[in-house]
Amino acid sequence: MADQYLNFATSGLGRSLVKQLGLPAPVTLRRYREGAPLVPGAILVVGSSPLAAELGELLLGWGQEVRTHDAGDAALGAIVAVLDDLESPSGLSAPALTISPALRKLAPGGRVITIARPASNDDAPAVAAARQGVTGLLRSLAHELRDGATGNGIELAEGIGLDAPSAQGALRFLLSGRSAYVDGQFIRVEGTGGALPSNPDRPLAGKVAVVTGAARGIGAAIAKVLHRDGATVVAVDVPAAGDALAKVANEVGGTTLQLDVTAPDAGSKIIEHAQRRHGRLDIVIHNAGITRDKLLVNMDAAKWDSVMAVNLESQLRMNQAFLDAGLPGLRLVSLASTSGIAGNRGQTNYGASKAGVIGMVGASARAFGALGGGINAVAPGFIETEMTAKIPFGTRAAGRLILPSLQQGGLPLDVAEAISFLASDAAGGINGRTLRVCGQSLIGA
Repeated sequence: MADQYLNFATSGLGRSLVKQLGLPAPVTLRRYREGAPLVPGAILVVGSSPLAAELGELLLGWGQEVRTHDAGDAALGAIVAVLDDLESPSGLSAPALTISPALRKLAPGGRVITIARPASNDDAPAVAAARQGVTGLLRSLAHELRDGATGNGIELAEGIGLDAPSAQGALRFLLSGRSAYVDGQFIRVEGTGGALPSNPDRPLAGKVAVVTGAARGIGAAIAKVLHRDGATVVAVDVPAAGDALAKVANEVGGTTLQLDVTAPDAGSKIIEHAQRRHGRLDIVIHNAGITRDKLLVNMDAAKWDSVMAVNLESQLRMNQAFLDAGLPGLRLVSLASTSGIAGNRGQTNYGASKAGVIGMVGASARAFGALGGGINAVAPGFIETEMTAKIPFGTRAAGRLILPSLQQGGLPLDVAEAISFLASDAAGGINGRTLRVCGQSLIGA
C-alpha cells in the first residue's frame, strides 16, 4: 500500500518541512521494474583473487559495465568486494580502503555486496577472525549508506564457486531492485543444486505455487508477485475471507481453496487441489498467521494456543504431509518475523511462534533437500500494511527516526520479492536459512 509519509517527505513542500523539523527523510527506493537494467551504472569489483576475476567476466556477460580497483569517473551502481581469500584480519585493510573513496560515487539506490567464505570453528583462528570480520564490516557499512543504497553479503561455503546457480541467483537478486528492503543481510550458498531461469523476468515460469493467507496484505502481494514471475497461483485462506480471496485469485488468474490451515487434513487438501486443478505442486508459501497481542502477565490460553496453532503447528503438520507425499523438488518458504529474532513487547506468543518457524525451517532442510527441494524463511520487519496504517501519523513518523539507513518501512511487495527469489530454482543451493527483510531494523512484526 502507498506510504503517505513517503509521498509527503518526497514532495517539494514536504521535503522542506521534513528538513526544518529534523524528521526522517526517506527516498523512493529502487525497486524492480520489468525491462529496467539490473544495475543502473557501472559496477566496481574489488578484490585480487581468481574469484574476483571470474566475477568481472560474469558481470560483463550480463551486459554490465565493470570497473576494477578504481572507478575512475564512472558513476557507480554497485560495488562488489570479493573477499574469499582472506587469511588474517590484516587482509581486510586493502579492500576496505579501496571501497572507501568509491562510496562517494555510489548512485542513489546503489548496492554494496561482499562475497566471502563463512567463518567456521574448524578454521584457523586468524582465518575465522577475518571471515567473521566481513560481517561486522558489511553491516556497519550498511548503516552508513544513504539515498536508498543497501549493503548485503553472499557467503559461499567451501567448494562453492560462482558457477553455482544459487551464487549467481543471489548476486542477481541483491544487485537488482527486488532486494530494495533487504539491508545488512547475508545469503549463504551451501549447495550446487538449482538452475538459473532462461528469462530472469519470469523465474517461476511453469511452476504451480500455493500461498496461504492470500486474501489480503502480504499474502495478496505474494500471490501477485509469484504470478508476475510466471507461476500459476493457488490462493488459500479461511472461508470467511472468501470474497477477498476470490478477488485476489481473479487478479492473478489462479484458483482458490477455502481452507483452515489448522485442519488436520490441510496438507492433503492442498496437494489434492493443486494436482487435480493444475497437475503439479512446486511451491508452498506458508504465509497464514495471526496475532493476539497481550503482555504475558495478561495472557490466557486461548490467545497463546490460537497463535501457536495457526503460525507454527499448522506448518509442521502440512510439511509432514508434503514429505509423506514425496513431492519431488518442492520448495517452501515460511513467514517468520523479526519478533521471533529480537522479540517484541506484548508478543510473547507471536515471538515464540515465529522463532519456532525459524527452528522448524532449519531442522526440515535436510528432509526437503533429500527430495531435491528445500525450505527457507523470510523474516519481515516493519512493513507498511493496513495494520500499521492505523498507527497515528506522528507516531509512525517518529518511529522512523530509529529505522537506521532507509528511514522508512518496507512494503508487502518487498517481502514478496524475497519470497519469490527463495521459491525459485535459482535458490536451489540455499536451504534452511532465514532472510530478514527489515531495512536493517529489528522493529515490528
